[in-house]
Amino acid sequence: MNKRIIWIAGFVAFAALLVAISPDSPKTPRTIAVTGECLTTAPKDRTAITLRVTTLDKSAAASMKQASEKIAQITEYLKTQDVKMQTTQFDSYEKTEWDRVAQKTVSLGIETNIAVEVSATSIDIIEGILTKFAGMPNVYSENLRMFTSSEAMQPVMEECLGVAVENARTRANALAAGDGRRAGKMLAVEYGASGSNIARPTSNFLRSAKMSVAEDAAAYSGGGIVSQDTQVTVNVSAVFEIR
Repeated sequence: MNKRIIWIAGFVAFAALLVAISPDSPKTPRTIAVTGECLTTAPKDRTAITLRVTTLDKSAAASMKQASEKIAQITEYLKTQDVKMQTTQFDSYEKTEWDRVAQKTVSLGIETNIAVEVSATSIDIIEGILTKFAGMPNVYSENLRMFTSSEAMQPVMEECLGVAVENARTRANALAAGDGRRAGKMLAVEYGASGSNIARPTSNFLRSAKMSVAEDAAAYSGGGIVSQDTQVTVNVSAVFEIR
């Protein structure tokens, strides 16, 4: 019985060896892993500003009511304009300060902050919004900037991704050529992308929108009155079969 078991086991092992050395058995493909890059730019197609309402009152209810009424007045006007808007801040908390005379922390009241980000394709629209609310008590402007919208960025990113992959393939071919081979089909790929939309805080209606953006443009483009495009970077890590 034991001899029969040994004989069967030996036969199975021999058959497995034949399969392993058979010319028709599948082979693990030789591969090469490389990186590829793409650097490009995308035009900044929107101008944005953040309008923030800040109120302070001894009563929490009064503070929130004042802020809500003020922001409602602002948003009603914004609905008549060709803009996109979204609430980016809504908080209410006790504001305190250090009283040097009494040597203790004293409460100033409840501060409520509500902020709305507003963007438009035309800087003139943003200019009009700033003019509309200039000097209004408790209303502040922040973060005036130009940026590239996601709609404008997507095709640029997709094209750059293709360039990065081709860059990786070219690099793989150059490396494989030393062995008299070339890169075949791509077996795996990973990628990462980034853009450089620059934001800049601004004072409360001390300058016009056009002046502020012009100053930003001059700072970023060496003196020209043209906003610098968004810099786009795409990196890929790819694995190719070597033929």
